[in-house]
Amino acid sequence: MTLEISQAARHALATWLDHIRALKDGSENTVSAYRADVLDFITFLTVHHAEPQGLAPLARVTTSDMRAWLAHLKRHDIAARSVARKLSAVKTFYRWLSEREGFEPTAVLTIRAPKFQKKLPRPLTQDAAKAMIDTVELQTRDSWQGARDAAVATLLYGCGLRISEALSLKGRDLPLGESLRILGKGKKERLVPVLPVARRAVESYLTLCPYPMEPEAAVFRGARGGPLNARHIAKVTERARMQLGLPSSATPHAMRHSFATHLLQAGGDLRAIQELLGHASLSTTQAYTAVDQVHLMQVYEACHPKAG
Repeated sequence: MTLEISQAARHALATWLDHIRALKDGSENTVSAYRADVLDFITFLTVHHAEPQGLAPLARVTTSDMRAWLAHLKRHDIAARSVARKLSAVKTFYRWLSEREGFEPTAVLTIRAPKFQKKLPRPLTQDAAKAMIDTVELQTRDSWQGARDAAVATLLYGCGLRISEALSLKGRDLPLGESLRILGKGKKERLVPVLPVARRAVESYLTLCPYPMEPEAAVFRGARGGPLNARHIAKVTERARMQLGLPSSATPHAMRHSFATHLLQAGGDLRAIQELLGHASLSTTQAYTAVDQVHLMQVYEACHPKAG
């Protein structure tokens, strides 16, 4: 017997996702992840109860149903971190649905996510970050493309930008001044300082780029003139890290991690770093304090005369 998701459940999910887009300023990546996680949950309930789950059955979900779903995920070797993400999406959906339909969502909201050890950011050393920028530039034949890749890497490390933020720069943002207004996750706007080295890197690229910089055109162009794809930066970074003998954690995003960690090691204020990174919560930024403590212990163990 083939079971399908009820039309009412599909409509509710689509309406909720529209709500996330409109009111919560959710990115398309976030919306896609929410859709997949909640759809998987409703699919499980449909199979679990052997009947389509309309709004009334969804409102009657029990603690037993929730435990059965978590057990199902565990049997399929879904990592604890992914289970926690899925559960968070389902809870967010149920908070909205319960307000809309007028039912009590306690059975869903009181289920606890499995515990997992949060991964610490894995930054590069300052020397490795600089070497990565220099080596990334050597991964393409055309000098303008090499200058482009180096400019992107410099913005990631020098300004703490996400790769999507660097690639979203438009001609209207030029020439770069001492600061740059960035629209980050959740359409949250922030102002980041632009170091002279980052401005020079972008200027070097612009002098070589064969394409005109219209106000609404992407600053960073692909070989044929279209917007540069993030996958290209990931590939040249991977080739560069292999040449430098760096670990697989040396990704474009690690350059942003390195920016934050090196600022903290230099005495930067945690709140200021939160603003520079565009983190909605200080707890996200606090992960870098743990990285800094690990660094300090390594220095202590290597250098203190009594550490051995």
